[in-house]
Amino acid sequence: MTDIKACKVCNFTRQKSYGVVVPSLNELKKKGCEFLGLSPTDPVTVVLDNDGTIVEDQAYFLCLPSNTKFMLLHDKETWAPGHKIDGGTAWMARDSMLLDTDTVDTSSTAALWWDLAQQLKQDLTSIILMSEADLQSLVDAPHSELASALGFHEKKAQDLQETLQRVLDRKEEERQSKELLQLYLKAVEKEDRQQEEPSQAGTGDEDLPDGMEVDSASGFLSRTLMVLKGKTSPETRLSTEDLQMVVTRGVEAMQQVLGWNTAKTTALLQACEAELSTRLQQIQAMRSISSTQLDSSRQPSATSTKEAAETPTQGST
Repeated sequence: MTDIKACKVCNFTRQKSYGVVVPSLNELKKKGCEFLGLSPTDPVTVVLDNDGTIVEDQAYFLCLPSNTKFMLLHDKETWAPGHKIDGGTAWMARDSMLLDTDTVDTSSTAALWWDLAQQLKQDLTSIILMSEADLQSLVDAPHSELASALGFHEKKAQDLQETLQRVLDRKEEERQSKELLQLYLKAVEKEDRQQEEPSQAGTGDEDLPDGMEVDSASGFLSRTLMVLKGKTSPETRLSTEDLQMVVTRGVEAMQQVLGWNTAKTTALLQACEAELSTRLQQIQAMRSISSTQLDSSRQPSATSTKEAAETPTQGST
């Protein structure tokens, strides 16, 4: 089976540029014509966008690295460099003086989202480990090609992209809320320092970045302690590692760290345990969905099972 190659394809003006995944030079021509609005029967010449080298050999095409950008020339169209390197004369080959779109090439993430789609196809739970940039590249991918890469119907791929966009929007809202909370905690900390005795107030180093000090007595980052002492659902602001650390310490130890009474400390630990349990259940649910899909793909169809049952074993009469 021929390996597929992630490429870029553009027209001679570079005004239109797309990311494609093809197994051969002929497929590149066919798909390129489709995206660029040319007839599949029209003769086109494939050249390298960076230097105009003509590509007409399949073996040479396969030797080129992934994400190579090609230009499709039709009729009397000619290649010219995208930058003004000769006083502007190269731009005369264009219908109009267009800026080089390489700096805003919308297909630059074609190979990235394709690799991410292959990861999701193998293991759906891998989406948990993806960065926001990875999720955004999946959202920006053409839903028809994303559906093909995932083996989904186009509607299902579009639903996935809409869900990922909502996740990104929620993350942005959480980030803004966290920034507001940090400003609030800084204001509270500053007010507390002003109320302390001069000898105690001088022990802190205000030049150090917020949250980077480790409290020697408790072992927690000072930022973590600030979040724990905040008034607005501190368990939702902590990382999973911090939640695990709080829960492991127990009520008595955390009571000494925070200086709270038993009832207030117990309520905090219960909230942390519930939040930690929720996150673990989400991961388990994703793994369960992935496992179910994998088992379903391996299960033989009813027709094949019936045919196997009706086939006589070797040596039967």
